[in-house]
Amino acid sequence: MNQHTYLTLDATEMAELIKGKQVTPKELVEMAFAQLDKVNPTLNILTSSRKEKVLKEAESMVNEDAPFAGVPILLKNISQSLEGEPLTSGSKLLQSSISKHDSYFVKKFREAGFNFLGHTNTPEFGLKNITEPEFYGPTRNPWNPEYSPGGSSGGSAAAIAAGVVPLAGASDGGGSIRIPASFTGLFGLKPTRGRTPIGPGYGRSWQGASINFVLSRSVRDSAAMLDILQVVQPEAAYQTPLFPGSYVEQMKAAFDKPLRIAFTTNSPVGTPVSEDAKEAVMKTVKWLEQQGHHVEEKDNPVDGLQLMKDYYLMNSGEMHSTIRSLEKAIGQNITANDVEIESWVLSEAGKTVSAAEYSESLASWDVAAEQMANFHRMFDFYIMPATAETAPKVGELPLSAEEQAELIERIGKVNKEQQQQMVYDMFLPSLTYTPFTQLANLTGQPAISLPVHLADNGLPLGVQVMAQKGEEHRLLQLSAQLEQSDFWIGMKGNPYFNGVY
Repeated sequence: MNQHTYLTLDATEMAELIKGKQVTPKELVEMAFAQLDKVNPTLNILTSSRKEKVLKEAESMVNEDAPFAGVPILLKNISQSLEGEPLTSGSKLLQSSISKHDSYFVKKFREAGFNFLGHTNTPEFGLKNITEPEFYGPTRNPWNPEYSPGGSSGGSAAAIAAGVVPLAGASDGGGSIRIPASFTGLFGLKPTRGRTPIGPGYGRSWQGASINFVLSRSVRDSAAMLDILQVVQPEAAYQTPLFPGSYVEQMKAAFDKPLRIAFTTNSPVGTPVSEDAKEAVMKTVKWLEQQGHHVEEKDNPVDGLQLMKDYYLMNSGEMHSTIRSLEKAIGQNITANDVEIESWVLSEAGKTVSAAEYSESLASWDVAAEQMANFHRMFDFYIMPATAETAPKVGELPLSAEEQAELIERIGKVNKEQQQQMVYDMFLPSLTYTPFTQLANLTGQPAISLPVHLADNGLPLGVQVMAQKGEEHRLLQLSAQLEQSDFWIGMKGNPYFNGVY
């Protein structure tokens, strides 16, 4: 196999070639690192590499019957711990942190037979929709290195879009799978809350807003990973019933009747939406109408602005809890010089949030979940832009030194209502790019980003589709059909694929 062929393969094809003895796991690992060596100096994908270790591991597969035995994969540098390897969450505070065990999520990957190449870049504590941690530097978009691949799973997205691996570990607490999928032309599924493994040592992440899964180039790879990763986990705070069939098989099925579909191009927080984002939605809507489905324009009943404020209040409490835990672990106080500005401002704001206020904010998620459950009794799918714009430029969204100094100076001197407003204003420039994704995190619904539009600036932009809880199989059915359409972008136009598409 040559490097050109390697770039055309998804993980399913790689696994089939290995089983057919047409390629060895070591050859695939070598090709992955050959591509990484080519692209990483420009894109800055990795935070740690296991090159020597994984080359040795690839020489002898432990379980040749595993579904993805020998296929190379990358993990995200937050929550996806691999025993004996660094896991720093993008923070200089954790630069010496070595994982003592595999996470339950990673154990499922190991059982599936994957070979682990290393960990991908992520913003500090996964807090931003771009991947520009101060400690590791920015990851860049393979479609145009002047732009960001998004975040927080930006390193994983860049690795796939640059042809290093066909899929990679990712997580999504506010859009961190769907945002980079939109910005890099990938398929991005956020499963239903409770669908995939969590822990050990904790049963929820961001109170259930965050869930681990993958980014991929093909729909069938994500479907296969959902077959592998779905679990009913006794120690988890949230559980969802197992899908009784096979996602890979179900995605091939036609819908048994026309669907009722709602769509919107309005930002839930009143921010601008680009013409490209609107065009992406409308051409998807037109295609669905041509397939015989009933589509109507309709906004959902959730108060999007209040929900975002409740989301940031949760982030404040969670970040202060994280800082407290780190202070106990290292035995010293953490200052504004030890963490990035977003981490510090959230943590300081979290100090003044009462237990009652925190509880009330979480209760608003449940209200939104009920509203959306009722909404989906009328509509099978809800369609909107995945992002309001194509990717921002690298360096565009981080705050200036002067802005950071002002926030550090003010955050401890104002009341808690003003602190929460400061948090909202701090994130508003980035939220303007990505106002659509957080709803599914707070309601627990599954949602996808589909690569169906290429903007005039040469960058991709995705369309998001949400479904009722537990209905990933229907999202995958829709995705598989759209994947065969003429306007599925994939890697067409991506310079790192060297004319393959």
